[in-house]
Amino acid sequence: MYEFYPLLIVGAIISLFATAFILAYVFMKDKKEAIGFDRDMKDSEIIRRLLKYAKPYAKNFIFVLILMIFSIAHEIISPLILGELTDTVGSSEGFELSYLYTTIAVYVSILIVSLVSTYIQSIILQKTGQRIVSNIREDLFAHIESLSHDQLNKIPVGTLVTRVTNDTNAISITFTNIMVNLIKNCFIIIGVLTAMLMLNYMLTLMILCFVPFVVIFTVIFRKFSRRAHRKVKDGTTDINIFLSENLSGMKIIQIFNRENRKMSEFEEKNQRLGKAKFGQIFVFGIFRPMVYMLYISSVLCLFYLGARGYITDTKFLGQAIDAGVIVSFYLFISKFFNPIQNLAEQFNRLQATFASSEKIYKILDIVPEVVDEPDAIELDHIEGNIEFKNVWFAYIEGEWVLKDVSFKVNAGDTVAFVGSTGSGKTTILSLICRNYDIQKGEILIDGINIRKIKISSLRRHFGQMLQDVFLFSGTIRSNITLGLDGVSDEEIDAACKYVNADKFIGKLENGLDEVVRERGNNFSAGQRQLISFARTIVHKPAVMILDEATANIDTETEVLIQDSLERMMNIGTMLMVAHRLSTIQHADNIIVLSHGRIVEQGNHQELLKQKGNYYRLYTLQVAKQTGKIPVPEI
Repeated sequence: MYEFYPLLIVGAIISLFATAFILAYVFMKDKKEAIGFDRDMKDSEIIRRLLKYAKPYAKNFIFVLILMIFSIAHEIISPLILGELTDTVGSSEGFELSYLYTTIAVYVSILIVSLVSTYIQSIILQKTGQRIVSNIREDLFAHIESLSHDQLNKIPVGTLVTRVTNDTNAISITFTNIMVNLIKNCFIIIGVLTAMLMLNYMLTLMILCFVPFVVIFTVIFRKFSRRAHRKVKDGTTDINIFLSENLSGMKIIQIFNRENRKMSEFEEKNQRLGKAKFGQIFVFGIFRPMVYMLYISSVLCLFYLGARGYITDTKFLGQAIDAGVIVSFYLFISKFFNPIQNLAEQFNRLQATFASSEKIYKILDIVPEVVDEPDAIELDHIEGNIEFKNVWFAYIEGEWVLKDVSFKVNAGDTVAFVGSTGSGKTTILSLICRNYDIQKGEILIDGINIRKIKISSLRRHFGQMLQDVFLFSGTIRSNITLGLDGVSDEEIDAACKYVNADKFIGKLENGLDEVVRERGNNFSAGQRQLISFARTIVHKPAVMILDEATANIDTETEVLIQDSLERMMNIGTMLMVAHRLSTIQHADNIIVLSHGRIVEQGNHQELLKQKGNYYRLYTLQVAKQTGKIPVPEI
């Protein structure tokens, strides 16, 4: 019995490590809420949803699996060939040099077939994986586009950028590497075990004694690894949100000399991410050496039993152990534990995929608040008649922004909304386009409830010109057309002339092809506004919406814009919000709002005669312009 003491000592040491890991696992399991370890989606659910994207490429994956059989042939057959060769070369009888050459030729042939199969397999996987990830990224972006303004306001831009870029890149590894290699390594393990059992089942059983410990270490590692990956993903998202906001507001940071403060905040977030990554490395740095320890222990046991059997000429549990068996098993053990170590590394990456997938599906699972009704219709043309019937609306439940608002706008009329900040002017314009849905009442376009009209069809007939004009990186031409098909250069030129944008565009070196930098920061506020006017005209809307379009515009540009507005009033229905009352004096109807209710209606002269809210606003602005009394901004 004493001859097995070394094996028992090895087993005791491994058991000690296993006990320590089990205790750590039990402690973490009890305290998982305290350390932020939460699970919203099961692994099986994530895998099921990912496989939906892989289903159209099933033929590619089947072909890869066939190639895999050839690629793993070398892993299984080569130890048997080398073991047989060892016995033959060591034999004093019957050895011929031709046999050596033949064996080497067979070995090299198998190796070449394996390498070629692996190369083709990698090419197919990379192409297929990138197509799948592109589909996921497109679905994610399309879903983000379908969210309402309220939902988008609740999600930081940096978070959405991280989901579409970083997280989808993490998923790409699953289809290009992890998924197939997991299957490949499982095949190798099964093939190696089968070959070992056929060669010497008793030694195989000895090696299998180490498998339960591998399973224990893997299960424990899975828990710690998922938590570490979650922290890394959260830290990455946090930094992206910080960068997205602060890089956009860098001018304000510099103006108020807050660079050091922001740098401190960034360092804190960066250190938090670094700590999370160190924790990730630490977890994996413990697991892989544990698996390697099992590998070395099995090799030591093999050598111990083989050397003892060779020296004493004894058998292990009834089976002889010769030099060829030892060589074959030594190679088999390496090929048995290497896939296990690879499985650990791939499982480590798989945790990153699951963490990223879960975050992506949290975005995809957001149900859009503003959607088409089942019986929604297409509108090829609208006249521009608009009616609000007892409309109530609140951004936050119970805090009403609009209270029982009712009014009519006739087709072709120009209607202006005025009132103090927070009175509901901009909200009304947003509701007409269904950027938000009302809680009570009805909004009608040409007598049709806007809920019964498809959103894309409804918005196609509206042109919105906002105070904060957003220009995309590209050219003036691309910002005017926004990718609209069938727009000729003549139409673009005509639109620019119509809104007086041609006066500054004609002075640019490249004209309509002048480069527009990020957010149009190489153009003035007035120039950006004129470009937005041209953009609206090109899209030929039936109803035009102007929200503070003349705010913060210099006097010279305001003259151009006022002329443009007067021209656009003749195109169709126009809805305006303006603090400068001089821009709306010619409106057919002016609606005065206060605290979410309509308090006055009428044209400019009628409202002045009433000497109500509008009269006071107008008097204050005239007094401010003439400089007779100091008046705060309205």
